[in-house]
Amino acid sequence: MPSGLSAAARFERIPMPDADVLYLRHLELARSDRQLLERLIAEVPWRAEEVVMFGQRMPQPRLTAWYGDPGKTYTYSGIRLDPLPWTPILRELKTRVEDAAGSTFNSVLINYYRDQRDSVGFHSDAEPELGERPVIASLSLGAERTFVLKHKRLRTTPPVRLRLASGSLLLMGGDTQHCWRHGVPKQAKPCGPRINLTFRKILL
Repeated sequence: MPSGLSAAARFERIPMPDADVLYLRHLELARSDRQLLERLIAEVPWRAEEVVMFGQRMPQPRLTAWYGDPGKTYTYSGIRLDPLPWTPILRELKTRVEDAAGSTFNSVLINYYRDQRDSVGFHSDAEPELGERPVIASLSLGAERTFVLKHKRLRTTPPVRLRLASGSLLLMGGDTQHCWRHGVPKQAKPCGPRINLTFRKILL
């Protein structure tokens, strides 16, 4: 994890083997969580991407958008994402996240969970363009959802479950992506919309 973490940001270290995960319950932002959520829902050109599962193409159970510096293309699950140019509000959020994390980012994948039926399956952010030990900074806005991490090899290690509050920042670094998978499962209890911005650094 970067050594330049903001002294003003009080991160909690999540005890996990083979991982470096830090949680900040609330990141100081220039606007309220609600204002940011509503603006992003209204302004981002959301896309319903399709993935291949069990030999069939099906839409992902959430909406997404990819922003970044020119040329910072990202590919996962057979989906190629060419970056949209940064907007003023996304640049503002990127600066706040970078200041707290002590790291720089050149792209962001934004996920829009419309309600409790939207989700993301278990996966690792270990694509080659992210490098050997990527730092992923995940900013949550809106409804609180459960973020679950499972170790890839240690079967006796119980899953880690984190309730990500609105305005919270989660940092995953070190060997986290090599040793753990993570996801946001569907839930039975109704909830409102949530947006998750995962800032990354594309190296290729």
